[in-house]
Amino acid sequence: MTIDYDRLSKQIIDFDPQVRFAGVANSKGELVAGGQRDNTEKLLDDNDARMSIHYGFQKREFYTNLAYKLGHETSSITEFEKVTMITIPINSQELFLISTEPRADYLKIIGHVRSLLDTQRDSE
Repeated sequence: MTIDYDRLSKQIIDFDPQVRFAGVANSKGELVAGGQRDNTEKLLDDNDARMSIHYGFQKREFYTNLAYKLGHETSSITEFEKVTMITIPINSQELFLISTEPRADYLKIIGHVRSLLDTQRDSE
């Protein structure tokens, strides 16, 4: 059984009103599931969104080089003035991406994502 990423993305959007976007991207830079919260202003056009996904994978590669000393990356948080972007590796080919309002409780959101991923993996 595979993880239903669209359902997972919706659960994260529904979990916290501060979540603007939740979705899964593959290593080709394609958004394969998820989307924007209804009635939320889009801050990035499609090209900028693809570039953001590319940077997420690029950052992950940088940290993979330190994994032998630090352990594997479990999440990455980048705060901007208008949005906070969260990246959670799912596997070597996919990232779970979340954007929130600037002062959202991102540790609570990350914990919820991990819990949902673990629950779905355990049911496989």
